[in-house]
Amino acid sequence: MNSPLGEGHYRFALSRDEWSERLNADEYHVLREGGTERPFTGEYEEVRAAGTYACRACGAELFRASEQFNAHCGWPAFWAPSESDRVELREDRSLGMVRTEVRCASCGSHLGHVFRGEGFPTPTNERYCINSICLVHSDDAEASTE
Repeated sequence: MNSPLGEGHYRFALSRDEWSERLNADEYHVLREGGTERPFTGEYEEVRAAGTYACRACGAELFRASEQFNAHCGWPAFWAPSESDRVELREDRSLGMVRTEVRCASCGSHLGHVFRGEGFPTPTNERYCINSICLVHSDDAEASTE
């Protein structure tokens, strides 16, 4: 990743020790160290009919189930965040590729990657490929913003 996770301008900031207390080891690895969960193992890969998805690390609303679609990629896929300012996009040159990393704009946690121009029949032609472990689904239309 280009910069250490959690360093910078994020309004929800904790120390490494505080993050370690808040998140289990797998959550910490993906959210704070930029890891990836194995495909087809997450609880949110299947499309939900309603509700919202919040950041597991800080609780900020990120995505709506109404923007989720089945991309058959092994992770939850969305064609847009709930609001454009809910996520932060950064160039990721890891693993010998150039991709666009998606982070929570509130706490800087790694969420996944966004891919463009793949031909999915979505309004944006984008696929936000997000690790399930980074999300918490709520059936409520209202989600916490922190």
